[in-house]
Amino acid sequence: MSKITGKYTHAESEGLDEYFKALGVPYIPRKMMCASNPTIEISKTDDDQWTISTSTTFRTSTYTFKLGEPYEETMPGNTLKCTTTIEEEKLITICEGRDDLHITRVYVFSEEGMTLTYLDKKSQKEAIRHFKRSS
Repeated sequence: MSKITGKYTHAESEGLDEYFKALGVPYIPRKMMCASNPTIEISKTDDDQWTISTSTTFRTSTYTFKLGEPYEETMPGNTLKCTTTIEEEKLITICEGRDDLHITRVYVFSEEGMTLTYLDKKSQKEAIRHFKRSS
């Protein structure tokens, strides 16, 4: 099994603009998010607390959780109720919010890096971000 914890730097994205458009993200914030090159750091403590921190030039968001237990994430205009589980070499986060918002994020790990796939259940739009392992 590949190591999950570590720091990852953005390499490339696919379908991100259409994905954010389907979620209703306004034009300027959408373009800013698509142009960003996030760094993601994933860590785990001895008491099974996981932390995923995503940093860009504009914003840093950090979420701490235990696998299989609900937690909240905030995005502009919406608070999401999320649960993250682990299956093989994947972290899978399912989030639900108001207005039938249902997002799935799948983090797939390899020795070289990570692929993060976003799926909006309502529109069936998908985006993929590729990251290289930096530590």
